[in-house]
Formats: sequence, C-alpha cells, structure tokens
Amino acid sequence: MLYDITPPITPNMPVWPGDTPLSREVLLDMSKGDNLTLSTLHATVHLGAHADGPNHYGVDGRSIDQQDLKYYLGPCQVIRVAAKRAVRISPDQITTTVSAPRVLLSTGTYPDPSMFNEDFAGLATDLVDWLHERGVILVGVDTPSVDLFSSKDLPAHKRILAQDMAILEGLVLTHVPEGEYELIALPLPLVGFDASPVRAVLRNRV
Repeated sequence: MLYDITPPITPNMPVWPGDTPLSREVLLDMSKGDNLTLSTLHATVHLGAHADGPNHYGVDGRSIDQQDLKYYLGPCQVIRVAAKRAVRISPDQITTTVSAPRVLLSTGTYPDPSMFNEDFAGLATDLVDWLHERGVILVGVDTPSVDLFSSKDLPAHKRILAQDMAILEGLVLTHVPEGEYELIALPLPLVGFDASPVRAVLRNRV
C-alpha cells in the first residue's frame, strides 16, 4: 500500500508569513486555441512538503543539491506524539521504540495545510540528540517547521545541523498508521538552493 503524505499544492496554500506563495502564469493555453498548454511556476522552495537544505540554517551548510539522497529514501518509522500546541516535544513523549533511521513525527498540531496556525509544536534540542543516539538520520514533521513559530534562534534546526541529520517539513500524517514504512521523498537538485519541495510517499515494507 502507498500513502501519499504530501499536501495538495494550490495558490491558496498558506506559506510562512512573508514568504512567496504559489502562483501560476499560463503562457499558452490549449483551451484558448494554442497548440499546447505551458505554465510558469513562482513560489518559495519551502512549499508544502519540503526538504530543508542545511544552508537554510547554517552559513556553511550544504545546499539542497549537495545533500546525499540516502537521507530521503529508505526505511522509516511513523510515530504519533501526544504533542501540546506551541510547546517543544521532549524525549519522554516518545513512548515507542525507535526502530528505523528515518522518523516522521505525527503531532496533530497543524491539522489543516490549507490554513496556517502559528501554535504548532516544535522539537526540543535534547529530542534531536536522543534521536541521533538511536541512529536517526532524518526527522520529518507534520508542521511547517521543526522549531516553534516564535523562534528566532532556531535551536532545533541548529542541533540537527550539528548532528548532520536531515529535515522534512510540511508532511500530512493524520491518515497514516504508526509503524514502519519505506520513505520516498526526493528533493530536486536545485543548485545552491536552501530547500526543495518533495512528493513524499510511504510504502508498506514487505
């Protein structure tokens, strides 16, 4: 079975305040008599489900095209967390044994990708270290950020950078049962960029 954990991308999808929303310019349109349809896309690279490049939160970090694809492809685990809104998740809230090198946390604190709410949960720095100690190389969240909305110093991002882990944000996990899967969420090789949208899917492991 395949689970699509990517939100629909529309011009109405909210982005981080101040960032660039999606817009589409139709250059040619078959419905108007043109020989084909041709579009131009304009948007933030932090759009919907996306992979952050380390240069998004570290001056000397790798750009998204320099990231090893091993982070975004392979065994993963979906873990549901009883997270509180606008509070960082600590290790003691993870009651399931971590059994995969990629962990997706379903917090339920950003329930509707078509509406931006600022009170989503974030990750505590000791949770990042705790996951790293258990062999986790990627952490994904169902929120716009691994840090709280009000955070300016981005401690979770910085700790993930220090541990050389990767980040997926903006996932949709409400319909996915807890358990182990194969993650496929490959970023585009956007040279020099700080993120890339991904089509994130989970496949049952056999």
